[in-house]
Amino acid sequence: MDWGTELWDQFEVLERHTQWGLDLLDRYVKFVKERTEVEQAYAKQLRNLVKKYLPKRPAKDDPESKFSQQQSFVQILQEVNDFAGQRELVAENLSVRVCLELVKYSQEMKQERKMHFQEGRRAQQQLESGFKQLENSKRKFERDCREAEKAAQTAERLDQDINATKADVEKAKQQAHLRSHMAEESKNEYAAQLQRFNRDQAHFYFSQMPQIFDKLQDMDERRATRLGAGYGLLSEAELQVVPIIAKCLEGMKVAADAVDAKNDSQVLIELHKSGFARPGDVEFEDFSQPMNRAPSDSSLGTPSDGRLELRGPGRSRAKRWPFGKKNKTVASEDFSHLPPEQQRKRLQQQLEERNRELQKEVDQREALKKMKDVYEKTPQMGDPASLEPRITETLSNIERLKLEVQKYEAWLAEAESRVLSNRGDSLGRHTRPPDPPSSAPPDSSSNGSQDNKESSEEPPSEEGQDTPIYTEFDEDFEEPTSPIGQCVAIYHFEGSSEGTISMTEGEDLSLMEEDKGDGWTRVRRKQGGEGYVPTSYLRVSLN
Repeated sequence: MDWGTELWDQFEVLERHTQWGLDLLDRYVKFVKERTEVEQAYAKQLRNLVKKYLPKRPAKDDPESKFSQQQSFVQILQEVNDFAGQRELVAENLSVRVCLELVKYSQEMKQERKMHFQEGRRAQQQLESGFKQLENSKRKFERDCREAEKAAQTAERLDQDINATKADVEKAKQQAHLRSHMAEESKNEYAAQLQRFNRDQAHFYFSQMPQIFDKLQDMDERRATRLGAGYGLLSEAELQVVPIIAKCLEGMKVAADAVDAKNDSQVLIELHKSGFARPGDVEFEDFSQPMNRAPSDSSLGTPSDGRLELRGPGRSRAKRWPFGKKNKTVASEDFSHLPPEQQRKRLQQQLEERNRELQKEVDQREALKKMKDVYEKTPQMGDPASLEPRITETLSNIERLKLEVQKYEAWLAEAESRVLSNRGDSLGRHTRPPDPPSSAPPDSSSNGSQDNKESSEEPPSEEGQDTPIYTEFDEDFEEPTSPIGQCVAIYHFEGSSEGTISMTEGEDLSLMEEDKGDGWTRVRRKQGGEGYVPTSYLRVSLN
């Protein structure tokens, strides 16, 4: 069944239907265009979200990057960023394959539809023109017939009138004959016009318009098929990225499974263990026997300010956790300002870097020597003397780096021995069972025994006594000094623990003391107040 046969008299219906089809095509294109805008906005928001939560510092400078939790989080952010890229790909495919191509196709359909309906209207006009001609010939025939009949009646009346002259009768008969002849010609013309119109009308309804309607039907079916294919592109664009999205989701799951709590605990130990020996027991100070309170290296003294002070070897007040004060020594080249274990790690890093630089310089010197040999054998390739300054420079760098390697090796050996010494000291202290508590004051023998215990313990190294364990900040600081620089708070920080200070994002602060390797920096606020804040929360500029 086709339109030309079944809808031969529904010209206006077909005109409305085909226009509706093209409007639907345009509506779908508009829908897809807005869908691509949604996808692009979604992808942009995802990328901005990932950028917001990615670490601000490079992984090599960020100790948090060593934890599996942080590594997994960064991996998830990267997967989300890849997922955003797939949403952008969906938007691009829909924009090109649907919007651009269907808009072009819609324009072609509109031109084709316009051409078909123009052809149909011309056929209608021709048929209407033929019908008007038929009507005109019909009316002329009708009029000529009436005139001929009237002329024939007049001639007959005059012929019977005895008073009429012969000339009048002849004239009337001639007029009747003429009118009869004209009526006959009008009849023939009307018959011919009718035959021609019937032929044109049959051609119009059975051939011309059915062909036009069939073309419109074919056009509309092609449009519907193309629109259906456009519908399918929505799912096809999604299906194309499903494998990649599945990999992104699988990557997120792998990142989640990669969190290793035990390993992170070990990483924290490796990052922050100081290597100090744990402090020994605090001695009992006897105030009940004033005569026996002579100050000695193995007893407690009472300073002039009334506070107790531990004086025996290995009893440095600075090593009392958690009562130790934060070290305020200036950073040194051998990292002696750091705890022993951290000092050893930093020295190991510096030694590895120097060895890499040394190997690089050695390789460069070997390459320059080979190039010099080539130049000497083939002078046209270059002047051997031009390489001498570079060879001399690499040799100088090699000697300098060798000296630095030796220096760091010596420092590292010393630091490792200190760490081993502290470990042995700590083991010796804590394998000894604690002394039982006593309510009575110790006698002289017990004091002597205690002195022997103190003297038998191995005293910690000088560096260990001077360097406290970084666990708590002091609530008080040294006398105010001049700032060594300025800094700006990158993030908001709520200083809730003792020794810290709050700051707001964008706040200008005075830098009072640099980070000593523990991740904290001492600053002073403009409106007063001084304390420690995380170094990673600051943008620092030294004077």
